[in-house]
Amino acid sequence: MGEDHPPEGNFMTATLFKSSPLSTLHAPTIHRLSNGLTIIAEQMPIEAVNLNIWLNVGSALESDSINGMAHFLEHMIFKGTARLKSGEFEQQIEQRGAVTNAATSQDYTHYYITTAPKDFAELAPLQLDVVLNPSIPDDGFERERQVVLEEIRRSHDNPRRRTYQHTTEVAFERLPYRRQVLGPASVIEHLTPQQMRDFHAQWYQPQSMTAAVVGNLPVEELIRIVEDSFQDSATPDFTPSSKIANLKSFLAPEPAFHQIVRRDVTDDSLQQARLVMVWRVPGLNDLDQTYALDVLASVLGRGRTSRLVRDLREERGLVSSVSASNITYQHQGSFYISAQLPTENLEAVEQAIAEHIQHIQEERITEFEIAKVRTRTANHFVFGNETPSDRAGLYGYYHSLLGDLNPAIHYPDYIHALTIEDIQLAAQKYLSSKAYGIVTIRP
Repeated sequence: MGEDHPPEGNFMTATLFKSSPLSTLHAPTIHRLSNGLTIIAEQMPIEAVNLNIWLNVGSALESDSINGMAHFLEHMIFKGTARLKSGEFEQQIEQRGAVTNAATSQDYTHYYITTAPKDFAELAPLQLDVVLNPSIPDDGFERERQVVLEEIRRSHDNPRRRTYQHTTEVAFERLPYRRQVLGPASVIEHLTPQQMRDFHAQWYQPQSMTAAVVGNLPVEELIRIVEDSFQDSATPDFTPSSKIANLKSFLAPEPAFHQIVRRDVTDDSLQQARLVMVWRVPGLNDLDQTYALDVLASVLGRGRTSRLVRDLREERGLVSSVSASNITYQHQGSFYISAQLPTENLEAVEQAIAEHIQHIQEERITEFEIAKVRTRTANHFVFGNETPSDRAGLYGYYHSLLGDLNPAIHYPDYIHALTIEDIQLAAQKYLSSKAYGIVTIRP
């Protein structure tokens, strides 16, 4: 159980694209219940079954006064129901050699179990029961509050998390992505069990849930088990879908930086300085605009032969490490370039990164570079979807946040379709060499 950071790049029912030679996944079966729950099922010839329950409920929909509630609730989900006393769910899981876990992010929360196929029909109802019907007892709430507060304290001791937090606060002035998923201790200390029960009743509704199930049972059986489990576990007071049709209010993206916005920090615990440059870019709501940015991140800072690694680390020795990432949240994204380096090189590295950005804007990347990205993307897509849990996570993520599996199934195709001109245009449109956010952390 724990906080999830958004995927780097695009993780990846509707009508699905016709299969192309590059696509490595077949379209799974999509089954919708009358209450709004979506079940996505696929048989896979591996002796396991993974049930991944996704809710488009994360820290982004919280108000400041309850920031951290979604993550805290994730902890309390496992503290018992009317049918299962605290600890009984985990006991049943462990007795059968199954595994369970959960994670909370800005835009979603998900819970999963992986079981042997023969145990799935018995364990799936337990998973649905803990998610749908948590008791949230007062005494358990107080005990778990201390666990969450300790997690917050540990996050403050983690240099990577501190850097991430500084950067999100620079990247976003208004959007809730600037806040911590864990929430501040000052808020967690004052939350009440009834606030959490109300939050659960409001947001843990079937129409905001996707149940992705993948494993070695027939598709019809997988769907039947999940549907029966949901109907057995659901309480009769679910709010009709018409009353909560707008589960999330629209959050408008923030405009691009029009100048350089700096944050300078001193951190005595570090041995080397940190530098992070960030640009505001499209998010999942503008998914077609994100693919070229994924390629740019790869060309600039993924792998030893990428431009920044080769120049700044291998050739000039200005940094210990450097990387680029295109982080895609629901309503907006962030394009990051981060480096670890000696303090005296901060100015030179910032200038060098800006020059690389400008160079890509003025001169197109090479055919060799884009071919390398296409090959890497196709291979990573295959390698990253070999297990039931990989596949169920992929389907749950995209259906929960987009209601569409095309991006999940056809991500390599979209990358392969990009031209060199598309990449250059994206750099010109979204990555300015003269306007960005920058965080420098000096030891």
